[in-house]
Amino acid sequence: MLVADRIAQLLQRQGAEHVVGFPENRLIDAAARAGVRPIITRTERVAVNIADGYARACNGERPLPCVTQYGPGAEAAFGAVAQAYGDRSPILMLPTEYARDEQEAGPSFRIEQAYRPITRFAATVNDAAAGPQAFRRALNALSVGNGPVLVAVANDVMNGESDDPAWAVASARPRLTQAAAEDVELAARRLTAAANPVILAGQGVLWSNASDELLELAELTGVPVATTLNGKSAFPENHPLALGTAARTRPAMVDEFFARADLILGIGTSLTRSLYITPLPDQAAIGQIVNDPADLAVGYDIEFGCIGDARLVLRQLIDLLRGGGAAPRGTAAAVASSRAAFAERWMGHLASDAAPLSPYRVVWDLMAVVDRTRTVVTHDAGHPRDQIVPFYETIVPRGYLGWGKSTQLGTGFGLALGARLARPDWLSVNIMGDTAFGMIGMDVETAVRASIPIITIVLNNGLMGGYGQWMPDAVDRYQSNRLAGDYSAIGRALGAHTELVSEPAQLRPALERCVASVAAGQTALLEVMTHEEHELALP
Repeated sequence: MLVADRIAQLLQRQGAEHVVGFPENRLIDAAARAGVRPIITRTERVAVNIADGYARACNGERPLPCVTQYGPGAEAAFGAVAQAYGDRSPILMLPTEYARDEQEAGPSFRIEQAYRPITRFAATVNDAAAGPQAFRRALNALSVGNGPVLVAVANDVMNGESDDPAWAVASARPRLTQAAAEDVELAARRLTAAANPVILAGQGVLWSNASDELLELAELTGVPVATTLNGKSAFPENHPLALGTAARTRPAMVDEFFARADLILGIGTSLTRSLYITPLPDQAAIGQIVNDPADLAVGYDIEFGCIGDARLVLRQLIDLLRGGGAAPRGTAAAVASSRAAFAERWMGHLASDAAPLSPYRVVWDLMAVVDRTRTVVTHDAGHPRDQIVPFYETIVPRGYLGWGKSTQLGTGFGLALGARLARPDWLSVNIMGDTAFGMIGMDVETAVRASIPIITIVLNNGLMGGYGQWMPDAVDRYQSNRLAGDYSAIGRALGAHTELVSEPAQLRPALERCVASVAAGQTALLEVMTHEEHELALP
């Protein structure tokens, strides 16, 4: 049996229902023979983004292997894998490598060497006998999460034969641990002793399915909860104790409660410092609950830390606090007052009747049209992210895919496709700018051809929003920030249902038609003519 067939059968045993990628890789044909559906994209980058969105939406419960060609295919996928590495997404990369007798000839791109800095595990299989061990290690690394995993198989090995019974690699299962009892006791003491604590929840809460426990802890103690950008949706943002997302742009509640906090408890977050993460207040003590000791004290000095699965550690903490008679704080009224003031300040943007439209109006109407209990929304980088994150209110886990320690334009489109593949009974919506559409627009045809119906909303203001400040002379002399395009016409040509909106009254009916189109199995592209908004929810 071909090694490619051995690998395809192994992937099927792991629960893989699809592989995604761009030829040439023998695994594509082998997967088809095994009954695993291949999805061929227009670019390797979007293939990786699809695998990334799939992992986030299904919580890594089953893989969507991403396959590329050696050399140029692996080179083209590199940026998207770097994006996944920055966001700790557990994706499985399975490129072919140059044949063994070609690997040292000339300046060839060696995949394992190049990818090792942006993967949790990377290996090259130059001998079929070494394949089972490499995949065993890779699948166990994948089950732990915390980043991409890569196995590159030499092209001649992939196309060769193997009858080794060791290819019957057992399914990997995560090993979940509780924290040390004394560490949990210290966290409980510090949480109850603090006058103004705040919980900051990261994506580790989502990966461990700990949203219910987080909600229980917040209600037990009365501690308000903010989330990181990647953790957005880990806590319901319509809850009386929700502060919103502590990102570059954010609701005023985050800044107000951070300003008075004497303790920040980070749960499922490394607290990495980044342009896209709200800085923690200098006056607050900091504690962490993380599943990897390498994530302790990454961005800030900490006073205490618990190492273990977020769900298990939260259960330890809750049980301890219930036994100690924790008294909830009267925080909800203060959160409600801050939230009302923030909403009043921004309602003129959210309900704006300006034409071209305000991008904030798009967020507001989208929330009114979709069923947010069965919808996953993601954004693109830049101003679309900055305008959506503070105002789109998530109410269920994974109802939003936040991303962005690295921020490559165009990423959100593939994430939305992956989310739809993982949860075909949910609506999947991607919001992007016209600049981002220029990066990956041809993959609208992938969504159409592969029958992965999503809604893509393109905010078209005819320029690269926010970039003018970095090149004022180029803008003044040559209008270097200006763009042009009829994106709904492109979507129509690629087979999508399309809508073009230039007046506010047109927006909700167009959104409703897009939702109906997706329900009928057709991808929809909604182009909204917008004006540039200079005001962002910055501190």
